[in-house]
Amino acid sequence: MAELRPRPSCRLALLACLCLFLLAAAPPLALARAAPAADSIHKLLRSHGLPGGLLPRSVESYTLDEGNGLLEARLSAPCYATYDNGDLAFFDTVVRGNLSFGALRGCEGLAQEELFMWLPVKGILVSDPGSGVILFDIGYAHKRLSRSLFEEPPDCKPSASTSMGAVEAARWRDSRMVIS
Repeated sequence: MAELRPRPSCRLALLACLCLFLLAAAPPLALARAAPAADSIHKLLRSHGLPGGLLPRSVESYTLDEGNGLLEARLSAPCYATYDNGDLAFFDTVVRGNLSFGALRGCEGLAQEELFMWLPVKGILVSDPGSGVILFDIGYAHKRLSRSLFEEPPDCKPSASTSMGAVEAARWRDSRMVIS
């Protein structure tokens, strides 16, 4: 009885098919890319129609999943930034949101002080680039601010100014964990 063995050309064809299959499966893994340069996140925001100064200079790295738009920015420690108009913002060690052109929605790890209270920023939107206005979704309302306030990334400090103490920051962090 003759033994059936695949010919060498069949083995090569099978190997080629296997390689093509593996390459076709690889793109979903490559969609999330990590970027170590901190200033490149500011360029990324600008390329998506948002001001580059939405996130502080202290961003160490970020990842962007181009498949679903999930942006994750990593900082070495939580910090506070004061913008030119006096607004105080809190950035956690990871700030994330879904990035699309002119919007960062579903934000986590970002809060803004309003009337002595810390409110989580849920989203950021530039609906009309020509208006010079940027909208912050702080849960119950949209806050309209001049886009020019966010063109340059702010410096971020480990503690807030004297107007905001550690007790208030801890209270916000505790309430955020309950809400999330």
